[in-house]
Amino acid sequence: MNGKTDHPDRILSETRNGDSCPFEDRSEPAHGHVSSPADRDNEALASEEQAKLTPGTVVEILKQGNRDFAGGALTVRNNTKRIREAALWQYPKAVILSCIDSRIPVEDVFHRGIGELFVVRIAGNYVNADVLGCLEFACKVSGAKLIVVLGHEHCGAIKSVIDHVQLGHVTAMLSNLQPAVARANETFRGEKNASNPEYVKEVCIRNIQHAVRGIRSGSDILKKMEDKGEIGIVGAIYHMKTGAVTFL
Repeated sequence: MNGKTDHPDRILSETRNGDSCPFEDRSEPAHGHVSSPADRDNEALASEEQAKLTPGTVVEILKQGNRDFAGGALTVRNNTKRIREAALWQYPKAVILSCIDSRIPVEDVFHRGIGELFVVRIAGNYVNADVLGCLEFACKVSGAKLIVVLGHEHCGAIKSVIDHVQLGHVTAMLSNLQPAVARANETFRGEKNASNPEYVKEVCIRNIQHAVRGIRSGSDILKKMEDKGEIGIVGAIYHMKTGAVTFL
């Protein structure tokens, strides 16, 4: 990373690490708000803080945040102030690829506030070209240091692909999860149906792993960044009954 304070969401017309970044600078102050010297100082500090982060540090930040969430030790935040600041700039620490399940409030799960995380949500947390574009934007353009593929227990999408659900566009969507079922079937011993929570969990884990591999194989940009140590790409699973996240 070049450590410059010029940064999206100013969306960059510059380059990162010498690669072309075809985004114009379109950021504007919040409606009715004029950027002040204090705002610019805060932005510089936020940019500095992001630049100093390593992928490993961000993993530890997320782990601690999840411990706070699962343990009920939550912090009261001044969202009014943060909303105003976030209207002017953002320097997220990580991007989370999550399922759309309404029971998983991603920012809360990691005890993160406004502007700290990018969240990409798609049923079954699988990877396609649109998702890869979002991840590349989050990391290459906006400086996020970590990609987390976050699956969860009792996933409805996983159960649906196991049950061979046929329903409109859902059927085509579920085809993206088939490789995880095939991989799980190679090693799982036990009843292979959606009523077996252990089997569902095994398919879920295989799906997370498949998505992590898909990010590396599908994006030269992200793979190069990971190889240089600029970002990390990891999988994790959310436990519905406890609120805890296990990193894989």
